[in-house]
Amino acid sequence: MDKIFLFDLTARHAEWASVRQATIAANIANANTPAYRAADVEPFSMVLDRTHLTQARTSVGHLSPAGAEAMRAEVKPADSWEVSESGNTVSLDQQMVKAAETSGAFTLNTSVVRAFHRMVLASVRNA
Repeated sequence: MDKIFLFDLTARHAEWASVRQATIAANIANANTPAYRAADVEPFSMVLDRTHLTQARTSVGHLSPAGAEAMRAEVKPADSWEVSESGNTVSLDQQMVKAAETSGAFTLNTSVVRAFHRMVLASVRNA
């Protein structure tokens, strides 16, 4: 059986979501720290655009795959909804919205892996 890169993609997505979840947790933990600047992780779509993932060539009629660059999630300063008098830029409301988005990303990732795993099992059982 040839390599299946969907599992690699979902692993990278899970890694990105983990980094984002840790960044959000650090922001929340420092919500009362004077002059703390909230951080965020760039969207996964931007990371994916830089990665240049390609499909594997399974037939001579298909396009040739190109090499993929290394993926990394970059932490950058976040755009904050408010700045407190102490210079802190953490908005707990904004962090809760981001936490919910990240939870949704984990759920989507798990659903994709589960569905693909069932498909692979079904194809092996019927072979």
